Amino acid sequence: MFGVTILGNNSALPAYDRHPTAQVVTLNEQLFLIDCGEGTQMQLNKFKVRRGRINHIFISHLHGDHYFGLPGLITTMGLMGRDNELHLYAPAMLMPIIQMQLDVSGSVLPYKLHFHPLGDDELLVDNSKFSVHSFRVYHRIDCWGFIIREKKKPRRIDKEKAVAYEIPLAYYERLKNGDDYEKRSGEVIKNEWVTIPNAPGKSYAYCADTVFTPSIAEKVKDVSMLYHETTYLKKLSDRAAERFHSTTEQAGQLATLANAGKLLIGHFSSKYEVLDEFLSETCEVFPNTQLALEGVTYLVG
Repeated sequence: MFGVTILGNNSALPAYDRHPTAQVVTLNEQLFLIDCGEGTQMQLNKFKVRRGRINHIFISHLHGDHYFGLPGLITTMGLMGRDNELHLYAPAMLMPIIQMQLDVSGSVLPYKLHFHPLGDDELLVDNSKFSVHSFRVYHRIDCWGFIIREKKKPRRIDKEKAVAYEIPLAYYERLKNGDDYEKRSGEVIKNEWVTIPNAPGKSYAYCADTVFTPSIAEKVKDVSMLYHETTYLKKLSDRAAERFHSTTEQAGQLATLANAGKLLIGHFSSKYEVLDEFLSETCEVFPNTQLALEGVTYLVG
């Protein structure tokens, strides 16, 4: 399963039972936390997210509504007996802040915390099952977005045919990579006889706080699902630009330029109690749009 669970969908101020930004991305057995605003721990508890399975945390920038919940979370992980390593990807200045808080409280984490400072657009994680890239967006301070890409083997096993040809289970991984199978007798079983082409891997792009910048579309081109902030409705486009944020209409334009499969919108200003107009305005530009609602899991692709 590849999905995104929204923990917080508001901007700077908690309001109307909406919380600052945080979301958990689930990719099969992996959990990734993206941003960690105030109240994230409570939201993890409320929505029954197993924090012990979070091994990678990504912080987009150092405005409090995107990281104030992090020191408490990493401390709680220690109090709960965590011993597996945790990887944190964030602006360089975050690590001294965390270390100061640990030092003044006399806290020692019982697990290894690996800190990875963000730089230019770069590959952050790369293994056989997924990759994570960062890319710069354009806010009042240094700010990054992230793309999580699922990796799939080129082929899928047709189990009925593989069994009929008496191919051992131990060889299935090689079949997925496109290899033929040779029996002891010398008979060669062609790969295409027992496999079918796999669907391409899906991808999720998280655009953090940013003024509308069309060039970002090239960085998130063809993603299966795009998250983009919509702090304001379109009539406040001047205010959005002044504060380095985006509007509903601009998020729809960015998703169109990027040829995204789906658009998820969030980071709503606390000046709005009702969110219906956010959806209707964005759908006028990009119809396949959904509101990022807290507690809801959105499937990628």
